[in-house]
Amino acid sequence: MKKVYVTRRERFNAAHKLWNEAWSSEKNQEIFGKCANANWHGHNYDLFVTVKGTPQADTGFCIDLKYLSDLIKEKVIEKVDHKNLNLDVDFMKGIMASTELLCVKIWEELEPEIKKSGCQLHSVRVHETENNMAEYFGEDL
Repeated sequence: MKKVYVTRRERFNAAHKLWNEAWSSEKNQEIFGKCANANWHGHNYDLFVTVKGTPQADTGFCIDLKYLSDLIKEKVIEKVDHKNLNLDVDFMKGIMASTELLCVKIWEELEPEIKKSGCQLHSVRVHETENNMAEYFGEDL
């Protein structure tokens, strides 16, 4: 059996602030810089979801990309697009709104449903800027 990796890209815009309540304002500014802006800041994010599986004989698909797109939109994009990640997004409540943790939480939103499709979630990659991105493979250290 052949294993194929299929990736779907979606985009969203969101605001966030990196801020640790246990630290002073000075330390937050020192560690997070502009990302600790009291009035928030935003990004145009690119989200890449990669699924792996065996192409089916009848369709040639590992996963129907229309289904994958709809799933990503329902479970993630509708919740994060034009929202404040710190305040508005249920799956980000109470955690630091870093790109790294956003990847992990998006994985947790998608993985159970993708597993039901007979495929396996391989990775979630989020590009915060053209130079900064994070990727999660579902692994713990």
